[in-house]
Amino acid sequence: MIEVTLSCSTAPREVFEQVLQLAPGATVADAVHASELAARFPQLDWRHAMTPGVWGREAAWEQPLKDGDRVELCRPLAVDPKVARRERFQRQGARGTGLFANRRKGGKAGY
Repeated sequence: MIEVTLSCSTAPREVFEQVLQLAPGATVADAVHASELAARFPQLDWRHAMTPGVWGREAAWEQPLKDGDRVELCRPLAVDPKVARRERFQRQGARGTGLFANRRKGGKAGY
């Protein structure tokens, strides 16, 4: 038997995590089927709405798992990170951004 952890964020600030005991050669899809995810969130269409990953790297549903793997199901991004950063920069202006924006009192510029 191999032990894998299934982690899924179904909504903002809501995390479902479960440790599973699976047979050797089990796939990412097998891990999701063996979990309580479908029973706890019946409205969730995990197969089409979520992207699977193993240890933060995108994976196929048919990818075999190893002992100790962490399977993650990721929701699609609500906002493109580049767009969010650009909008945040426009709100706060150029003065409050950058590497040296928060200087210590009495500190030299650039340090």
